[in-house]
Amino acid sequence: MKNDNKLGLFSLIALVVGSMIGGGAFNLPSDMAAGANSGAVIIGWIITGIGMIALALAYQNLTLRKPELEGGIYSYARAGFGEYLGFNSAWGYWLSAWLGNVAYATLLFSALGYFFPVFGQGNNLASVIGASILLWIVHTLILRGVKEAALVNTITTIAKLVPLFLFIIVMIFAFNTHVFLTDFWGKGGFSWGQVVGQVKSTMLVTLWVFIGVEGAVVLSGRAKEYRDVGRATVLGLLSVLIIYILVSVLALGAISQPHLAKLNTPSMAYVLESIVGKWGASVINLGLVISLLGAWLGWTMLSAEVPYVAAKDGVLPKWLTKENQNHSPSASLWLTNGLVQACLLLVLFSESTYEFLYSMASVAILLPYLLSALYQLKLAYTGESYGSDERRGKDLLVGIVATLYAIWLIYGAGLSYLLVVSILYAAGIVFYMQARKEQEAKAFKGYELVLAIVILAMAIVSIILLTNGTISI
Repeated sequence: MKNDNKLGLFSLIALVVGSMIGGGAFNLPSDMAAGANSGAVIIGWIITGIGMIALALAYQNLTLRKPELEGGIYSYARAGFGEYLGFNSAWGYWLSAWLGNVAYATLLFSALGYFFPVFGQGNNLASVIGASILLWIVHTLILRGVKEAALVNTITTIAKLVPLFLFIIVMIFAFNTHVFLTDFWGKGGFSWGQVVGQVKSTMLVTLWVFIGVEGAVVLSGRAKEYRDVGRATVLGLLSVLIIYILVSVLALGAISQPHLAKLNTPSMAYVLESIVGKWGASVINLGLVISLLGAWLGWTMLSAEVPYVAAKDGVLPKWLTKENQNHSPSASLWLTNGLVQACLLLVLFSESTYEFLYSMASVAILLPYLLSALYQLKLAYTGESYGSDERRGKDLLVGIVATLYAIWLIYGAGLSYLLVVSILYAAGIVFYMQARKEQEAKAFKGYELVLAIVILAMAIVSIILLTNGTISI
């Protein structure tokens, strides 16, 4: 690919920030307060900050140690743990990306519902029709070229930061210490069981708003300078972390936690409306619309890139390697957006909520994050890619912290979501076996067959529980 079609540092940072600041930031006040009081929210952010910084540093280190692995989050799992786990990393990341786009669509039209009541909560017929039209507009834009789509993403990233900064400034002046400290640990004061439960409830929320930290890594093969990939990842994460903490913590000082937890989506708009009036909600909702359009675009780019790169490496069927004349991964894009369209129709019939959809997207990405952290840990432990005189202590610590954080997230996700997502992972086995057949290679080796059987068993159990109503979607 010509260098003038590749992405510079600013575009990569904008991609990371734009991918993370989607819709989740605009609903953080109520999402965090829904299951946690002020003290637990602060602890949740401390855990998330440490974990996500470790994960970002792991990605930065991996891009430097393994520059030949241009598939990023997928290729790390494959290089470290074999074909099938590499496939599941690519598959899980892809699932998360397009499920996230369905969540974005729901939230986008919920925001538009503030101006046009016909859209309701973003999951009615009018919303699905509108989302479908926008879906194929984004599709057409990306088919025209990745660089052009990245430029639009950069513009929307800048535009969406304005209402976020406005919210933070207003909240600083509206902050009330008494409101913030009331029931700081919850009713009855501090207890370990209560606080751990509250912190656990924040984990999928914080994970959802940080998904995208690896955006520059996924598109590392399209970067002008490879070293910019790690820089963009760390700089983007730190910037967004500060914004998120301010948004959620300051809101708890403006409105009581019980009231905050019950606000409609997007809660940031209604927090600001309660302080400055209707114009505040209008600004936030407008900013959310711009934010979601940019995030939708960025995530569609990422979700199309992963199957394309995996197919080039022989982990997915060859037909997904097809490009158009603008070097866009057209076959992968058509498959991805076709599934998004199908899911939008399911939203209409099941009336799935934004919260359910982002939780599914968050759980789907847990395995790719865990495998990336484990690969960082493996490299630092074995010394692979290190010189004989290089110190590995710092990188080993980063790998340990990132791995523990990923395991904590899986625990925090809960069994119900893990079971439902296992159905989607099980569906991927068909794609994997087709790819292995094309490579004239054995489908599963040793423990890989055991893992595939476990995934299938979880999927069967999930289907049974869904059928008898024990769990629901």
